[in-house]
Amino acid sequence: MLKNIPNALTILRFILIIPIIYFILTGQYIAGFIVLTISGITDVLDGCIARKFNFITNFGKLIDPLADKSTQVAVLAALTFRGIIPLWMLILVFVKELVMVAGASFLYGKKLVVSSRWYGKLTTVLFYIAIVCSLFIEYWNTYLNPSNPISSFDDYIYYLAILATVFSLVMYFKQFYQEGYLKKENLKIDD
Repeated sequence: MLKNIPNALTILRFILIIPIIYFILTGQYIAGFIVLTISGITDVLDGCIARKFNFITNFGKLIDPLADKSTQVAVLAALTFRGIIPLWMLILVFVKELVMVAGASFLYGKKLVVSSRWYGKLTTVLFYIAIVCSLFIEYWNTYLNPSNPISSFDDYIYYLAILATVFSLVMYFKQFYQEGYLKKENLKIDD
C-alpha cells in the first residue's frame, strides 16, 4: 500500500490539470498559480518518497514524466488560448513531447525504461518559471495595474526553455543511439 504513494501523487497531478486549466482560461491567474504549485510540490514529493523508501517502479518511471508533459502542454495550450504565448511555441513543445512519448512507449515495449536526465528536468523548470512569470504578469496587467502594464519579460524565459527543449531532444536521441536503442537491429518490431 505505501509503495503506491508516489504513483498516487502522480495520478493526482493528472487530476490537478483540470482546475489549473480552468483557472487560467477564466483569468483567475493566482488560483491557477496556486494549483500549479501544488502540482509541482506533488511532483517533488513523489520523487523524494520513491527514492528515499525505494518505491521506484517501472510504472512510476513511465507515468511520472507523462504527468509532467501533460501538465506542461495543457498549461501552455491554455496560455496560447488566452493569447499569452504564441501558437508556434505550443506546437514546438507538443511535437517534442509527442516524439518523446512515442520513443518512451517504443522502448517500454522493448522492456526498456529510460529515466529523465538533468537536461529534461532543466527544461521543465524553465517552463515552470516562464509560466509562473506569465501568470503574475497577466494578473498584474489585468487586475492590479492595467494602466501601466509590465512588459512581457517572460518571453525571454520561454526562449530559454525552447532552447533547452531542443537541446534535451538532441541529447535524448544521442543517448538512445549511444546505448544502442536506435541501431537498426534494435528497431525491429516483434510480430
